[in-house]
Amino acid sequence: MSFQHLRDADGRPAWSGVLPGRPEPYVLRRGEGEHANLFGDLFTLLVSADETDGQFGVFTSTCPSGELIPTHSHAGTHEVFHVLDGAVRLFLADRDGRHRTHLLRAGDFGFVPAGLPHAYRVEEAAQLLGVVTGGFERFPQTMGTPTDDLAEQPPFVPEVPRLLAAARALDVELMLGFRWDVPGDEEGR
Repeated sequence: MSFQHLRDADGRPAWSGVLPGRPEPYVLRRGEGEHANLFGDLFTLLVSADETDGQFGVFTSTCPSGELIPTHSHAGTHEVFHVLDGAVRLFLADRDGRHRTHLLRAGDFGFVPAGLPHAYRVEEAAQLLGVVTGGFERFPQTMGTPTDDLAEQPPFVPEVPRLLAAARALDVELMLGFRWDVPGDEEGR
């Protein structure tokens, strides 16, 4: 699969120059960063693996309420969910196979270690801060579409071949048909 949709007419990434691309201090102001639209969510990349010597990436996502993000896992990627505003239901499977769900509200935090199945559903329009193992932060750009328009946009739903190619490129296992056997909310810890 070609990722040409991520490049400008000169072959550079569409967001080229927004982040420094190497470890050096920088500041982004409100609304700045590399933006991508995916499934109606606006992802804003704040720091990538390029700036952290491959260690981690940080992004925000502004999400309308909606459908369950399909169950998936990523063998080499840890993932953090910190809810800045709104409410997000996080579905988790632990190493013993036990299924859990937690409703995360503003100020709440969730961590999913690499390799564990998880999914989430935005219950109330939300803004999330995400931290992931370096390299994975480009998933929204790889699967979605880069944008400079910060206004609400129609959802961008990638065609299945593009979705599968992005999943392969970033070592994501899509677990379609996975059923969450969750007896009830675990609102506590």
